[in-house]
Amino acid sequence: MTTAWAQPEYTDIAELRGPLIVVRGVAGVGWDEFATIRDASGGERHGLVLEVDRDLAVVQVLEGTAGLGAAGTHVGFSGSPLRIPVGPDWLGRVCTGRGEPMDGGPPVAGETTAAVTGFPMNPVVRQPPAEPVLTGVSVIDGLTTLVRGQKLPIFSVAGLPHLDLAAQIAAQASAGGEPFCVVFAAMGLTHADAAAVRRVLDERSAAAELVLLLNLADAPVIERILTPRIALTVAEHLSFSLGRHVLVVMADMTNYCEALREVSAARGEIPARRAYPGYLYSDLASLYERCGRIRGVPGSVTLIPVLTMPGGDMTHPVPDLTGYITEGQIVLSSELHARGIYPPVDALSSLSRLMRHGAGLGQTRDDHLDLAAQALAALAAARRATELAELIGIAALSAADRRYQEFELAFASQVISQQRTENRSLGDTLDRAWQALAVLPRRELTMLSAAALDAHYPGGGPEAPSRDGTGEGR
Repeated sequence: MTTAWAQPEYTDIAELRGPLIVVRGVAGVGWDEFATIRDASGGERHGLVLEVDRDLAVVQVLEGTAGLGAAGTHVGFSGSPLRIPVGPDWLGRVCTGRGEPMDGGPPVAGETTAAVTGFPMNPVVRQPPAEPVLTGVSVIDGLTTLVRGQKLPIFSVAGLPHLDLAAQIAAQASAGGEPFCVVFAAMGLTHADAAAVRRVLDERSAAAELVLLLNLADAPVIERILTPRIALTVAEHLSFSLGRHVLVVMADMTNYCEALREVSAARGEIPARRAYPGYLYSDLASLYERCGRIRGVPGSVTLIPVLTMPGGDMTHPVPDLTGYITEGQIVLSSELHARGIYPPVDALSSLSRLMRHGAGLGQTRDDHLDLAAQALAALAAARRATELAELIGIAALSAADRRYQEFELAFASQVISQQRTENRSLGDTLDRAWQALAVLPRRELTMLSAAALDAHYPGGGPEAPSRDGTGEGR
């Protein structure tokens, strides 16, 4: 981080409040400006300007204000936002949430520097997302395909293996043989979780295809706010300047929002819904909207934010606002997790709104979209049958309803369930879906063309009678 002084030092400290310093008598200071703080013993800390009001500047200290006193503290401003070095030297490195090395290597050098605030992407040159990013996770690749340039969050609940899934995606994802890398930004992790993530991603890191930023739970709260911005700044340069397809995984965004709420409270701002700041939506949008593709420029930035829903409440501000900004969601299920299924993805609650832009004819396999639609329809029919069984009993279900329940079990065991280290090809995933659909009579598969059925349907035994008992199609 640059510590050059473009302006005089200021020593009139009005207040020390949590992670914030209020400096009096400043002039020519702007928002997001990078600051350097020196304490009485000569120690150096760094900060960012949050607010300026006449001659007052509110500075958030990245290392925290513990040990600082109003007397003897000097604050200087650089005259520009915080900038970090960017370039391919980030690949293969493990750093803190502020970009400082954790792997024993030297500080990251770069070809140039870039402001961590990023720059808005011109809507005129923004290219719609297209082509798939394959994760190796069957239920995602098959039913909620991730598309280059898309932002697709994972909604989870505390206690579910969302961090395991995020690390698996980061370790396995690919862009069909084109230049590809992953930026993983972890926020608020325990030391045990951080070690587990490093183990899973070690191979990709050794291949210089990964940038890993680890913000630990005991790190200063301000670092947590900075971590996703540094990650996206690195990703933007790797993509739009170096022509790589970059997948950015950010976990856990709920920890990020809690840090934002803590800083907002320290600033004395009027709280909005559930004590979060009123600008939470625009703050999240300033992160999520940095992904995408630029017309005429090789490379793309694809984003998977991971967040935990307090109490499983999808109307909580963090998942609620995230859902407004992003293009779908992958929802994890406590019920599937209790059944020992990994990853416990609830396919009926999950959605990729841009799947049709990156799957199907010319992109993946010709039968992909129709097969996904048929599988989801069958899962919905199975859920209706289960709800009906709770009312009238299993014995009163029709043979067709029972067949749909058999399909749900087959789909969960053959398609959804897989090992944490298992990297499945899309072809394997779709073949498994066909095997699960073989439980159903052919006449039930109304969303698949005759040609697709002739080519892939393996047959499912005797035809089950319809609900009315006539044996005719539904």
